[in-house]
Amino acid sequence: MSKQSMVGTLKSGGKRKHGGKKKHALILDGPAKKPAKASKKKRPKLDGISDIRRHFHRNEEPVYFISATPFNLLGLDEWVRNFHFINYIDCFDGQHPHVFVPEETPHRPFTSIEDINNYLLSHKEVVDYIRARGPGGKAVFLFFDEETEALCRELGLEVCFPSALLRRTIDNKMEATRIAERAGVKSVPHVLAKVGSWKELLKVAKPLGKDLVVQTAFGDSGHTTFFIASEADYKKYADEIEAEDEVKVMKRVNVRGSALEACVTRHGTIVGPLMTELVGFKSLTPYRGGWCGNEVNEKAFPKTVRNRARKATVAFGEELRRMGYRGYFELDFLHDQDTNDLYLGEINPRITGASAMTNLAAFAHADAPLFLFHLLEYSDVGFKLDVDELNARWSDPANIDPWGQLVMKHTADTTGLVTAAPPSGVWRLTEDGGAEHVRNQTHRRTVDTENEGFFLRITSVGDFLYEGADLGILITPGRLMTEEHQLNGRAKQWIAAIHAQYTSTPVSESDAAVAATVAEVGNFKIL
Repeated sequence: MSKQSMVGTLKSGGKRKHGGKKKHALILDGPAKKPAKASKKKRPKLDGISDIRRHFHRNEEPVYFISATPFNLLGLDEWVRNFHFINYIDCFDGQHPHVFVPEETPHRPFTSIEDINNYLLSHKEVVDYIRARGPGGKAVFLFFDEETEALCRELGLEVCFPSALLRRTIDNKMEATRIAERAGVKSVPHVLAKVGSWKELLKVAKPLGKDLVVQTAFGDSGHTTFFIASEADYKKYADEIEAEDEVKVMKRVNVRGSALEACVTRHGTIVGPLMTELVGFKSLTPYRGGWCGNEVNEKAFPKTVRNRARKATVAFGEELRRMGYRGYFELDFLHDQDTNDLYLGEINPRITGASAMTNLAAFAHADAPLFLFHLLEYSDVGFKLDVDELNARWSDPANIDPWGQLVMKHTADTTGLVTAAPPSGVWRLTEDGGAEHVRNQTHRRTVDTENEGFFLRITSVGDFLYEGADLGILITPGRLMTEEHQLNGRAKQWIAAIHAQYTSTPVSESDAAVAATVAEVGNFKIL
């Protein structure tokens, strides 16, 4: 059967501190303890980036990224010894040395990535794989829930994220808006309210005008964001909106999306580069407002905008720390093209689809990937780190090399069975408008020119194609959009060329019911 069918406390003298530059120079090492006797061995403390890099190159405790694919943390195994990917989809046809994909066993259809992860953690082959590496170990996820936490406890794994409950609270778009308000981070003009009818929407949104954007508390980009300018628009989404206890109703503004990843540590919030977001391009996604890629390019935003985004992210991170959150998170920002205002879009309290870009950028190779600081925060070692200095260095344009990624979905309202699919690896554009496979590869590092790209395949032979199915991700040097924020010619060629590598046949009568189920339940975020 088709894979897709299954488919801390900041401490200084016992007091919490949040202001002043000195907080970044503190050495924090857990709760206050009595001075150790001279004969006792002291816990190691890492002094700066060099020590941190060496610490992970010598790491002995297994770290497992358990997810549908290895995409989000691709390449981290080259920085962290004993880093393993446990995945449901084999993107590399068994060729990646640190990817483990168990044989499929019967299970109910997946409706979320949490379902996939809980299936993996319950799989005998995965249990044996983990236990063969000895007791202990750390687990990291894209998504998880309380069942995931319980399964990890049974396996003796530490979940290296804040609790599922705290993450879910922060992930709620209503709560995120309130966190932003406490942190002094601007949101698009909005109201938070219960909406039970078109008339109620007009009433609560009166100060905002009649061209509106409505968001529900949870959901993937493009799935639960509704653009409403008339009663006819409202009726399309009325059931979803009225089922919510509270929705976010926003004035529709002329914005460009951006994303920025960061990490809350005991020494402060470390901030990555501001990335352009590709949103709603019909050749990439069938979802209006749906995320479909990113660009890292220092020329994409004025320096003043990048500085404001960084400052807002630090403020948001410090508010998260006050809530007990630590580790990786991502903020979506909306840059108003008419007023130059910068607004919070939403928060993702986790790694994201942009994490591969953040952790493979030039600054990451010069210092360390952002995710290493997340792992460090969940380690048993103390460390010294000047966060202000690191953030200043990472904001230097010299450390922001131009790369982009295209997240490709099947955009047609059709269903089929895949009979041919492109392998993961390095691809090259050809003069006839197509693309050719150059070599198998598990990392983008051997892509040298803008004429080449690294493709990570998601949908493979034997899988079902359906509207919204993830085909794969292409990562390539250089720009993918014009100054007018439209796909450039090179991006269009890549999209057409990769789509052309896929062939499919209509589903048989016996597979029709399965295919219909796949199309119904398969549209959840796996990246």
